Amino acid sequence: MSLMPSEEPPSDQPLLDTVIYGARKDDSITDLSEASVTTQHELSIGGVELKYTARAGHLVTVDLYSGLPAAKIFYVAFTANVPNQKERPVTFFYNGGPGSSSVYLLLGSFGPRRIRTSMPYFTPPAPYALEDNPDSLLDRSDLVFINPVGTGYSAAIAPNKNKDFWGVDQDAGCIKQFIKRYLTVFQRWNSPKFLFGESYGTPRTCVLTWMLHEDGVDLNGVVLQSSVLDYSKTSNPIGALPTLAADAHYWNKVTIKPPPKDLPSFMETVEAFARGPYTKALSDYPKVDPKLLETLSEILGISAAMLRHWKLNPASDDSTPFLTSLRRDEGYAIGSYDGRTFADEQGIAGSINPDSGNNDPTITAVGGVYTTMWNVYLNEELKYTSVSPFLDSNDQAFANWDFRHIDPTGAHKGGPDSLYTAGDLAAAMSLNPNLKVFSANGYYDAVTPFFQTILNFQGMPLKGPDTADRIEIRNYPSGHMVYLDNDSRKAMKADLANFYKPRPLAAAALSDQQAAKIHGTRVRRRMSRTPY
Repeated sequence: MSLMPSEEPPSDQPLLDTVIYGARKDDSITDLSEASVTTQHELSIGGVELKYTARAGHLVTVDLYSGLPAAKIFYVAFTANVPNQKERPVTFFYNGGPGSSSVYLLLGSFGPRRIRTSMPYFTPPAPYALEDNPDSLLDRSDLVFINPVGTGYSAAIAPNKNKDFWGVDQDAGCIKQFIKRYLTVFQRWNSPKFLFGESYGTPRTCVLTWMLHEDGVDLNGVVLQSSVLDYSKTSNPIGALPTLAADAHYWNKVTIKPPPKDLPSFMETVEAFARGPYTKALSDYPKVDPKLLETLSEILGISAAMLRHWKLNPASDDSTPFLTSLRRDEGYAIGSYDGRTFADEQGIAGSINPDSGNNDPTITAVGGVYTTMWNVYLNEELKYTSVSPFLDSNDQAFANWDFRHIDPTGAHKGGPDSLYTAGDLAAAMSLNPNLKVFSANGYYDAVTPFFQTILNFQGMPLKGPDTADRIEIRNYPSGHMVYLDNDSRKAMKADLANFYKPRPLAAAALSDQQAAKIHGTRVRRRMSRTPY
């Protein structure tokens, strides 16, 4: 195996990759090359011109104990051309699925280039636009976008097979080895290190953070976007209620008097209702308080009769009854990933199978622009071309995923309906007192509801006196992919710019009285009041 970058073609010279990367569970490759292509670019962020290098290619991971090649991972990295580069932070990005490539984050969030969409409306067919991203994080950190095995151009190396890396712990172990390889090849071991995971990428981050710690790689911070840290709570009606109320608010279906003055204050009201009267009402069912039923109807814009039929639970069956009922009189269903999106629910459209979310109104609104502009960007701007198809989302990986998980205590915390990884993050935070967490959610995301994320953090087994200072929660008027909303992306970039500032050394132990005020469950929480 050769060290990079000795095999690179000259800067800005195209690279044609002729290796066949199969994405089926039993596929593998034998090629061990680590070739990449670099291109030079410029970007203006906050009025400052920044020159940077883009690199697209592969690194080979090895088995931790045998040292034998394990997998070949495709990545795209952006590094600022500045003095003392090795002192800059480096952030590793990945999406979720499981089975998703990192193209969604790469071209939508905080990379140096991004797609232009019409969100929350359908983005019309080509020609599309790719533009410089003034909200890029490149002014704060170098950026590395990782494609797990079976996505993009990443594959197992024989005798391993792709399915050997399709599991909670197996996947995190592979990404861990990639990160260590990257730190070695590009001499970044002493750089501040961050992780950025979206959706399933958030449980991956929790497990990965602990695994890296065990290998002596302590992180400076992690960013969790659209978190799902406790799979047993994914259909919790208490956690979902504020999101569904946000959807109703957006579509002017809320009938409470006086009307909410804005979304954040309305969310605070609904959260209090969810914690108190609504929680009690669910436990008291089938006994139903008429006054509570009326309030629930006013909050959600759904008739009292329908709510009674749903047993007061609009979040059952992945909230589908609510999503298809809120605008039924207009013939529309709203999106689960972003309740501001909508699609025709009449005729054959209402019978299309939404497997993997691909037919959710949110995904269809941007699917075309992502597919087209990724091919344009990779082939024309990054100068990387492969003879294999780029798989942005691998349904086979999801279908064959091993959800078993062993947490840091040795306890079994896995299962497709019970995976729990907040304990892994808590363990890493307990042993690394400088590890800080930034949590971002969209108000309109019914797939990973923002209030359930808050409840998960509050239930996390972390009992430190500085917990409130190390977990920051921000919610934005957007959906699952927060960054697709222009105002939310700008607000999130501003919040992240502050998050990336170096944190002082861990403070000395607080007094018992101070510790009691923030013991265990409180987290520092600020709501972004961006236009919506």
